[in-house]
Amino acid sequence: MKLTPRQQTFLDNLFELYSELKGPVHYSVLANKLGVNKFSAYDMLKVLEEKGVAASSYVLSDNQTGPGRSQVVFYPTNKAAQFLTQLRDEVRNSGDWQGVKRRILHQLAEARKTNPADALREALSNLPDTKTPLNYCAQMISVQLLNIDRLRSQNLLPLLDNLSVKGQVGLGTLAGLSLASALTHQADDTSLTEKLLAHTRRFQNQLVEMSDESISKLSLFLNDAMITMQQPA
Repeated sequence: MKLTPRQQTFLDNLFELYSELKGPVHYSVLANKLGVNKFSAYDMLKVLEEKGVAASSYVLSDNQTGPGRSQVVFYPTNKAAQFLTQLRDEVRNSGDWQGVKRRILHQLAEARKTNPADALREALSNLPDTKTPLNYCAQMISVQLLNIDRLRSQNLLPLLDNLSVKGQVGLGTLAGLSLASALTHQADDTSLTEKLLAHTRRFQNQLVEMSDESISKLSLFLNDAMITMQQPA
């Protein structure tokens, strides 16, 4: 899921007000907190609603007890809570990112010195140790490259380089090539293929929920990993 910095600010403040008020928030209250026009706040909340991180309902104002004009209020969804938690985890663990990259790239270089199938199994075994979506997806990039590398005779790795695509499209291309490789080897090791397919689906789902910053980090990491794969084993 992609939110602009401004959208993230509105979502953060909506979440805070919802917790403070212990209930849905009128858009004018959010506007006062952020110092913006109430109609701008309403429009932004409707955008957040379209993205699935906010929802709205209609209630009577506090001074009404009978039939009368209702007012619209907003509240964060479960998807919003998951998104904000992910962002906080990414910020908290951002200092470890360089270390995570070095560790995975080293593992990738060492894995290429062994049997391709054994290297893939070892990389898959490391996945349960990942604590954040960013680290999980970085580890999955190495898994998918090793899986593609099993088809060395068909030389699929250069296809990624020739596509020259970055961001989520490039990461999605990697997943697609990995799936093609997995299906090609399906008869060789059914259990390995099933694990790989399950993790690839999880990888694709994680990408959809990731921030632009994390997608950018993974795209750069994929480039570094491709360089590692092109080095002599």
